[in-house]
Amino acid sequence: MPSTLPFRFGVLAEVTPTMSAWRDQARMAESLGYSTLYISDHLDAQFGPLVAATVAAEATSTLHVGFGVLNNDLRNPVVVAKEIATLGLAAEERVEVGFGAGWLRSDYEQAGIAYDKPAVRVDRLAESLAVMKTLWSEGKSTYTGTYYTVQDARCDPRPALPPRVIVGGGSKRILTVAAEHADTVGVNTSLASGVKGGDLASQASFEHFDRCLSWVRDGAGDRFNAIELQIVAFATRVVASQRAAARTATMLGFPGEDALELPIVLIGTEDELCERLLKRRERWGFTNIVIGAEAMESFAPVVARLAGS
Repeated sequence: MPSTLPFRFGVLAEVTPTMSAWRDQARMAESLGYSTLYISDHLDAQFGPLVAATVAAEATSTLHVGFGVLNNDLRNPVVVAKEIATLGLAAEERVEVGFGAGWLRSDYEQAGIAYDKPAVRVDRLAESLAVMKTLWSEGKSTYTGTYYTVQDARCDPRPALPPRVIVGGGSKRILTVAAEHADTVGVNTSLASGVKGGDLASQASFEHFDRCLSWVRDGAGDRFNAIELQIVAFATRVVASQRAAARTATMLGFPGEDALELPIVLIGTEDELCERLLKRRERWGFTNIVIGAEAMESFAPVVARLAGS
């Protein structure tokens, strides 16, 4: 059944040369009609996401700020729940908090923490989400699990409304957790390699996204139609012709015209991109579309045509 949710567009960013430029970037995203500025979370050369999100929220009035996504293993759920609640007060409830089980091996090496098996990391994330969501909704939590034991934890003050929760992944286990806990579910390619980059072209296929959506649908049950589905486009270019689109896709490692139809690819003319996004919503339900900050201005005409529709 096709999604009836309207399109929203977000920008995924990491860093700018100065904090003044970061504020300017947030204001530009707001003025161009993007709904959210998402900030990644790694220990390489990027801003600390919680501070950067606060700065972006203070620099804008309608733009949501969020995370794409926070590594659960780097933070205690009671502590991060308090930080997100405070951010929600500063941003006047314009917060979309994304969480992941952690995947980049170098983050674990730099932090000096164990890089556990994926199943352990996902189960730990599920427990963490249960603690945080209770703190945001009820203001207190007592919880005993395999990985977290919380006694009379408090989250006060907090916003009147809990933050929107995003959970993403590309495996059955993480997408089942996402379907059970998240307001927005992000669908990824496989991150099992533990390194940035890799051969996205070989990981991405139409069948992969079909499988992922079936896992989300099964895990969500009756709440599936209320879940917003998110996709991050790793290759975004607005070009003058279909021939230029195919050539650009090949240069980026996505050979063949069929690759232009993959959800993680947004390469084409303005008209073609609008048509493809409508088809993808029809097939998979993707309505929360995230692009890289470098494409924010060139992609803005597509945002102007589809946002809210």
